[in-house]
Amino acid sequence: MRLPVHLFRTLLPLILAAIALSGSTRVATADDLPPEIDLAPGPTNIVLIVADDLGYGDLGCYGAPDVDSPVLDGLARSGIRFTQFYSNGPECSPTRTALMTGRYQQRVGGLECAIGTHNVGRYDDAIRLANEHQLGLPPTENRLVRRLKDAGYTCGLFGKWHLGYEPHMWPLQQGFDRAFGCLGGNVDYFRHTENDGWNTLFDGDRLVEEDGYMTDLITDAALEWYQSVKNRPFFLYVPYTAPHSPIQVPGEDTGKLTPLDEWNRGPRHKYAAMVEHMDRGIGRILEALQEDNLERNTLVIFMSDNGADANGRNAPWTGNKGGLFEGGIRVPCIVRWPGRLPEGQVVNHPAITMDFTVSMLRAAEGQADETGEFDGIDILQQIEEDRPVGERTLFWRARRGDRTWKAVRSGSLKRIWKLEGDRQQQWMFDLEADPREQQNLLDERPEDARRLAELHAEWEQEVRAGR
Repeated sequence: MRLPVHLFRTLLPLILAAIALSGSTRVATADDLPPEIDLAPGPTNIVLIVADDLGYGDLGCYGAPDVDSPVLDGLARSGIRFTQFYSNGPECSPTRTALMTGRYQQRVGGLECAIGTHNVGRYDDAIRLANEHQLGLPPTENRLVRRLKDAGYTCGLFGKWHLGYEPHMWPLQQGFDRAFGCLGGNVDYFRHTENDGWNTLFDGDRLVEEDGYMTDLITDAALEWYQSVKNRPFFLYVPYTAPHSPIQVPGEDTGKLTPLDEWNRGPRHKYAAMVEHMDRGIGRILEALQEDNLERNTLVIFMSDNGADANGRNAPWTGNKGGLFEGGIRVPCIVRWPGRLPEGQVVNHPAITMDFTVSMLRAAEGQADETGEFDGIDILQQIEEDRPVGERTLFWRARRGDRTWKAVRSGSLKRIWKLEGDRQQQWMFDLEADPREQQNLLDERPEDARRLAELHAEWEQEVRAGR
């Protein structure tokens, strides 16, 4: 039996007192506890690291032939590596919404597409909310940070926010104790402005100007905060901007903003260098945990928010960021939790971003969630207890302008729709037999196609936004 940390701490004085009253003249200690009681060292710290637009095949441990990522490769060897991990959306804001809420982002409204520069809504619902100054994540929806705070955690964010430009939606308003980074979805790595020169670098509740390469600023700020809170339970959220465009590497500052027509393009070797620099920054964070003997008491999660654009490598999957083929949503994910999760294990069953919200809350609260308010599952508990996950049904919908992508995966079958104006395209694949989505089974298996369409239609009704 493993007692939750909070229950163990409540019972420990009573257990030791009972031992002392047993007649022994020796002073009772924790060593006298029965062997079935697990002496947990205290609340689990949580480090959540999110890369931006990192493709499935952009790390050495995921087959990248041209990226040297020793830190993340080492993390995979000491933890678990997912091969069927999905982002909740094919773009930034949707996935981050699901991460903060533990629910499908469609429930919030207006966040099925990345928020545009200068707080621009990119489809009808998002445009309406932007006009009402409500585009972004309402703080009341941020279940992750709110419940971590209730559990006694101090919470820090260092990096990309992209869940609202409005002041009432900034990270401090969401419950974070400390926050530093950029508000929007893209940032020049040297000038820290968006692609039109608009500054969105923030520190706390104000816009600031700093010198330095963005990846380093994020790592430095995260480590500075960590040193001030490491003696109490903490949640360290590090959403790097790398390797999102513009493709810029340290030491190559041109002294001017990258022209807009060059913003999203760059040579592959520079993209790889950006990933490698992020890997080194992550290494500094992990080294700090090791030096302070906190490594064994810290849950570390690394993931990408969606697939890569044309600069990255989504191999072996088809598709890119923005779409719902595997390359747009199947991403790298590595987790280490010493003493709780196996070392060096490869997890081959499906999981999704919002699953980790539930897993992190169990790690913090010491017990499984019973509220029933989450769409994600506690994926780490199932792996920890070596229980089969079973067949899952996962849903996606992404909107931008008059284009809508939809997808549902049930078991190994996946159906995709792409609607743009008056044009509609549809596909269905068996991912077990055809993981690269090359053989469209839509006409061959009409009953399965109909069943998946009905599942998706029911889900769309169930997750309709309340605002």
